Amino acid sequence: MNGVMMTGKPTSNNQDERRGGQDEGAAETTVALAGDGGCIAEARRLTADFLTPPGDGGGGGVPARTVGLIQVVVSELVTNARKYAPGPILLRLRLTGAAVEVAVWDSDPVLPTVREADPQRVGHHGLEIVKAIAQTLTMRPARVGKRITALISLRPGPQAAAPC
Repeated sequence: MNGVMMTGKPTSNNQDERRGGQDEGAAETTVALAGDGGCIAEARRLTADFLTPPGDGGGGGVPARTVGLIQVVVSELVTNARKYAPGPILLRLRLTGAAVEVAVWDSDPVLPTVREADPQRVGHHGLEIVKAIAQTLTMRPARVGKRITALISLRPGPQAAAPC
């Protein structure tokens, strides 16, 4: 794997084996990304693999459109971590029956601010995008650095039905 270290148990292809033990209805995986140039694409690939395990056939897992939206959230959060915090990045994905939680830890203790929408501004729209996709977005200091968590609903609603 390019710049990725698995922490804890590796993600299994079997949904039941991926359950984290804390919440019987939840599947969870955590990976440490090296923070190098390939970590953003690797995070997107790992997200797709986690949400659509082999053998799923596309019928029983997370819908492809929703997987794509979750990959956008992962991409934006990992991009920000890589850009503003030196060193490794920790990515946790947690799937429950109703939502997917994406949590990203990095070494920078400064909490970011979501800027007001400005169509004239070039760049710096990442957290705006995450906020538009996610049901909730929280930012908290961690023992080292910070943790940013986005909760994306799997239930149909205005956010899931809105065109891109």
